Amino acid sequence: MRLLHLYWPHLPIRLARARHSDSFPTDRPVVLGGQPWTDGTVIDADPVARALGVRHGIPLGSAHRLAPEAAFLDPEPEADAAAVEAAFETLARFSPGLAGTTDPTDPAFGLIEMQADGLDRLWGPEPLLVARLVEALATRPAGERLPGAPRPGIAGTHFAATVAAGHTEPGVLRAVEPGGDAAFLAPLPSMLLSPDADVRARLTRFGLRRIGQVAELPKTALVARFGDEGERLHARARGEEIEPFRPRQASERLALALPIDPPVAETESLRFVLHRLAAALASQIEARGMAAARAHLRLTLDLAFAVAGTAGEMAVEQRFPEPTADADAIERLLIARLERAPPPAPVERIELELAGVEPAVGQQLPLFVPQAAQAARLGWQLARLALTFGEDRVRRVTLGDTEAPLAERRWGWRA
Repeated sequence: MRLLHLYWPHLPIRLARARHSDSFPTDRPVVLGGQPWTDGTVIDADPVARALGVRHGIPLGSAHRLAPEAAFLDPEPEADAAAVEAAFETLARFSPGLAGTTDPTDPAFGLIEMQADGLDRLWGPEPLLVARLVEALATRPAGERLPGAPRPGIAGTHFAATVAAGHTEPGVLRAVEPGGDAAFLAPLPSMLLSPDADVRARLTRFGLRRIGQVAELPKTALVARFGDEGERLHARARGEEIEPFRPRQASERLALALPIDPPVAETESLRFVLHRLAAALASQIEARGMAAARAHLRLTLDLAFAVAGTAGEMAVEQRFPEPTADADAIERLLIARLERAPPPAPVERIELELAGVEPAVGQQLPLFVPQAAQAARLGWQLARLALTFGEDRVRRVTLGDTEAPLAERRWGWRA
C-alpha cells in the first residue's frame, strides 16, 4: 500500500491566526485552549510559548505558570472542523481513501492520510499528484482554505509516511521508494519511534540512538526490555505496518469521477476513461484486501445537440458474478453494457462507483486440478454473453432423473 500524508504542523494555532489576523497577538506568547482559570487543557501554542515549556494537553493553569505573560485564546472547534472538512471535500475528488480527524483537540489534527494506490493512472506520477493536490487546496475560498501548503510525505507504512511528512518542506514531496521504509528510517533518531518520554530515555541509555540500531536487535530482546511496546518499536524500525489504514467513511463503496473535454459519444473513447477509473478503484480495494460486488456507472451527457427530451444523466448498475478487484473484468462487463445500450448523447463526465465492498475471500485450489479456477471465469463469460445476446438466451443445464431411459429426461434447461 502507498500512503500519502499531508501535514500542517500546529494547525489549530495557525487557523486561529488566519481567522483573526488583525487582532492576533504578536508581542507576547500565545496559548490556545481557553482561559487559565478554567479546567481545560492546551490545544496548541505558538513557538514562543512552546519555548517556555507549554505543550499540547497540559492544564491551562500549568501553562499560565510557565508563561504568565501569554495571551490565552478561546478555541473555535466548529470553525476548525469545518476548515478541515473542506480540505477533505477537495481531496475526495482525487482519492476515495482518506483518513484523519476533524477534532482540534486530537494530537493528530492537521494530518490527513490518503491512499495513493492506483492514482498514477488518473493524476500522473506521485510528484505530479502532490502538485495537483496542493494547487487544489490553495484554490479553495479564503474562508475554507487551510493556512499554508501541507508537508507531503509518501511511504508504504503509516509511521514512515508520517516521518517523511515531518522531514520535508511545505509543498515539497518526500517520497520513500516502495519497499524502502526500513532503509529510509535507519539513519533517523530512535526517539521518533515512540512519543513516550520514558521509552525515549531508555533507548538513549541503552545506546540505541538510531532507528537502524533498533531494527538490528531481535524482537525478543526488545520485548524483554519494553514489554508490548518493544514489539511495536521493532515493527516500526523494520518498516512493518502496525496501524492498518482505516478510512474515515465506511468502505462499502468507493467512487471516482473524471470530466471529458471535449465530450465523446463513441464507446471506444469511453473505454479509455473507464479503464483509468476502474484501474484506480480496483488498486485501492485490492490494497485493502477487499473486493466489490457491483458497479454503478453514471454518465453526465452533453445535451447541446441532443434530441429534445433526452435526460441529462444515464445510470448503469451491474452486479458481478462474484466479488472482484479485477479492473479488466469490471471494465469489460461495463463496456458490454454500454455497447448494448449506448448513451443517447455525448458524455462530458463519467463517474464509477464500486459498491458492496467486503473482505476478499480466497479460493483454495486443489493440488492436482489445474483448472479449478475455470468456474469463476465461466461466470464472467456467461455474464458478458447475457449482456451481448440477452438474458433469455443464456441458460444453464440442470440434472433431472439420471436413471431415466430417455436422455431428454435426464436433464433440463434453467434460465
